[in-house]
Formats: sequence, C-alpha cells, structure tokens
Amino acid sequence: MNKKILIVDDEQDILQMLRKYFELKGYIVITAENGLEAVQKASEQPDLILLDVNMPGIDGIEVCRRIRDFVACPILFLTARVDDADKIRGLSIGGDDYIVKPFSIEELGARVSAHLRRELRKSSGEVLKTKVNFDDEFVIDYTAQEVYYRNKQIILTKKEFEIIELLSQYKGQLFSKDRIFESIWDYDSDTDISVVATNISAIRAKCEQVSCKPYIQTVWGSGYKWVK
Repeated sequence: MNKKILIVDDEQDILQMLRKYFELKGYIVITAENGLEAVQKASEQPDLILLDVNMPGIDGIEVCRRIRDFVACPILFLTARVDDADKIRGLSIGGDDYIVKPFSIEELGARVSAHLRRELRKSSGEVLKTKVNFDDEFVIDYTAQEVYYRNKQIILTKKEFEIIELLSQYKGQLFSKDRIFESIWDYDSDTDISVVATNISAIRAKCEQVSCKPYIQTVWGSGYKWVK
C-alpha cells in the first residue's frame, strides 16, 4: 500500500517540486499552502508530514501543536533558518526532525524513507506487551501510545512517549543520552542531543502535575534508567 505524505509550504515552487518528486517515488501526496489548510488536511491521517516552519499566519510550530493530539505520524519541519532554541521548541511539541533549506531533495527523500521504515518496524510488533501496569496506578498502553496515572491520561508528545517506551521496557537498565538519542532521533538530523534532557524534563513536569512519582531516574554523568 502506497504511503501518504502531507506537504505544507506557502511557496508554490517548492510545493510543486516536492509533490512531483514524491509522486514519482510512488507516494500519495496531499498538499497545503498555509497553516489553516494544513490543520484541515491533517485529518486525512497521512503517514508523514513535511511542514514548513516559516509561514504567515499560523506557522508550522503552531500547526504541529494543534494536530499532535490526533496525528501520530512523523512530522518533519522544513525551515530556512533554525537555532537551538527553535529546534528544542519544535521537537518538544512533537516534531521528529528538522531539514534546513536549501536541502538536497535526494537527502530529503532518504530522510522521509528512514522515518517511514522506523514507523513500520514499530507497527510490525517490536513491542511485546501491549499494556503494562506499574504499581497498579501507572499504566502504559504501548499499542495506543498512551500513559495513564490513576485512570487519568497524561498527555505526551510522540517523542516523550517514545522515551518512556524505550526506558520502561528495560527496567533498571542504564541508557546514556547518546543511546536514547540514537534510538529515537537520527544522528544525521539537525537535532541537538540536548533535546533528550528537554523531553525528560517535560515528562517529569507532566507527571508532577498529576502527583505521579518519577519513574525515570537520572544517573548523574551516565544517563537515565527506569526505576524497578
């Protein structure tokens, strides 16, 4: 079955170039020229979204924030410029990668293919248990990618859940920042490794809001582990 890609960019030349390239590669392509249209088209449940950051009105970051609760697919930001603060902001609300313009279209195609392969591996049964209870209060539903504490859902971004998914399946095992980063992000992306600590801080803050004890333990100078 052909994969569906939503491409969002306010520059018509780029939009049409990307549409033609990915259609030639066999993808089903949906396009949107602005943020509002992107939010609407996201309801068509694409397998991946290429999202321009610098759009007038509703920019790409705001689009990501609005759709992340109902769209689980990878979101790759396209941007002409990016600094560390912008990258962390975008990734912390659920983005998966940054691609800086001007980019090689073949590299972009390879990035898209890599993210889709990763999603396919996850859906093919890498997770052995679909739902696990911790202390009969903290529940992880690996299939639905949801976390609950005392029957109340803790709303997480895609990356936050993936960190919990990774650590919780290897209780007590120490993971360095590098290993977490390599497992969840691509080393050849423009993402900085500091995003690991940023996402873990966000997870802890959300757990604190519902008075849930911290399951992720910091081992100073070494990394993180899931408390047994």
